[in-house]
Amino acid sequence: MTPEALLGGFADAPVQSAHAFRASLEALARPGTLQHLTGAIPPAPMSVAAGVLVLTLCDGTTPVHLAGGHDCGPLRDWITFHTGAPLVAAEAAVFAIGAWGALQPVSRFAIGQPDYPDRSATLIIEMPELTAEGPRLTGPGIRRAAHLSLPAITEFAVNSALFPLGFDCFFTAGQQVAGLPRSTRIEAA
Repeated sequence: MTPEALLGGFADAPVQSAHAFRASLEALARPGTLQHLTGAIPPAPMSVAAGVLVLTLCDGTTPVHLAGGHDCGPLRDWITFHTGAPLVAAEAAVFAIGAWGALQPVSRFAIGQPDYPDRSATLIIEMPELTAEGPRLTGPGIRRAAHLSLPAITEFAVNSALFPLGFDCFFTAGQQVAGLPRSTRIEAA
């Protein structure tokens, strides 16, 4: 483990994790809205928002998969030190983190079972930027319609059609996060 792995965690964990948890719930409850997360400084290539989500939502019982460029020594050490989360293959992940291309094919992630739909994966998809533009989102938590700059449409529409099964997503860019639960319907803008 490198000395850098010891840095970048929450300075005031109880307060910062409570604020981050509230923002992450708000992101999933109101798909397409952009929330702001701060308090962590993870190693590259992980964004601040993704790092805050990991510190808030993962612990020693939460299997995490790092995809593509995110599967690097400094990030592995940082997650292990700060959360104790085991790093696993995609098929065993509760959380999977990486760029959209690195997470493909998304069909390898757990979507739950009919009697246990909660046994599914949550993807933390790192984006170059997030905007309230793009495909039209409708469903629970959205008054009429919302828009979000998604990296694809087809895969998310297929995932939505599986409801109550399917994976949930957080999109992160810098200090911004947006949520896309499996219950959200996606249509081309």
